[in-house]
Amino acid sequence: MDWFTIKNIDAIDSPALVIYKDQVIENIQLLKGMVEGKVEQLRPHVKTNKIAEVCSMMLDAGITKFKCATIAEAEMLAMIKAPDVLLSYQPVGPKAKRLAALVEKYPATKFSTVIDNIHAAEYLSQVFSEKKLFINLFIDLNTGMNRTGIIPEHATQLFEAVQLLPSIKIIGLHAYDGQIRDTDLTLRKHNVDKAFSKVLILAATIETLSKEPLTIVAGGSPTFPVYADRKEVECSPGTFIFWDWGYKQTMPDEPFNYAALVITRVISIVDEHTITTDLGHKSVAAENPFPRVHFLNAPGATPISQSEEHLVAKVPDASLFKTGDVLYGVPVHICPTVALYERAVVIENNTAVQEWKVIARDRKITV
Repeated sequence: MDWFTIKNIDAIDSPALVIYKDQVIENIQLLKGMVEGKVEQLRPHVKTNKIAEVCSMMLDAGITKFKCATIAEAEMLAMIKAPDVLLSYQPVGPKAKRLAALVEKYPATKFSTVIDNIHAAEYLSQVFSEKKLFINLFIDLNTGMNRTGIIPEHATQLFEAVQLLPSIKIIGLHAYDGQIRDTDLTLRKHNVDKAFSKVLILAATIETLSKEPLTIVAGGSPTFPVYADRKEVECSPGTFIFWDWGYKQTMPDEPFNYAALVITRVISIVDEHTITTDLGHKSVAAENPFPRVHFLNAPGATPISQSEEHLVAKVPDASLFKTGDVLYGVPVHICPTVALYERAVVIENNTAVQEWKVIARDRKITV
């Protein structure tokens, strides 16, 4: 029997997201091994899994610091009593007030967030001052991603301005270098070190001004192997927990296993070389070009078109398939795929045993 085969597959309607619990546990252990067991260096990003039970598995493994991108993800972590949560998405508008509400509702969790300009900092200061609350901040740095963040050369001035504001305090620097995805680890390390050198210079400057040490949170899954060797950095991989086809191909040096798949069924045989499954846009991340999914038990099936509820694939011989056949798919990108499902089916010993709610796919839980 293949590792992914589900004995009671007839009990699972398709399309479905399935999570292999033992593979998740193994990925967590592999993560810890890459920092030589120093879990204080880990701050995993939960945007991939969005599931309280998965995050609890990391807590049980001794990981106490987490990163997230949404208020719902932050609340999910607080609900399981995660001690330390960084919202790595600058809160503007109602999000700032929702963050304050989280701080008020879950006092056992230490929350922090990021800023990259004085206007956002002033607004947070106002919101938290009105509530008589306090929030720690990280300066979000642009080290080449060109998506958010202030360039390191301008960040000292921002730090000095924020020091004058009440109810907030800068305690660290946040640097996401998602633009660095070199398959060759030596080249990847070279590019990481080049981008990160400015972060280190900035950290030294600010520490001289503040007389206090800064926490540096950096990287994602592609650059994790590089930061794992930097003991002064908190590492923030996210996709590691489930892994996917995209990273398996482009990051061969990373040892993580597939731990989440999508299952789909053949619903029509179009002709001798074409089949249709029920894996539409609503069931697997569609932002990548074809193929967006690879089938472990049908490697010759090549997706060629997709609509909301259908995925059409070319096959060498359609006579080998019949309607109702189950295909086990590895998404090219697992993170947005997980967010398409309300629930995930949990697999243990090749058997579906329960369901976990993908609770943080919602934009709001209670706050």
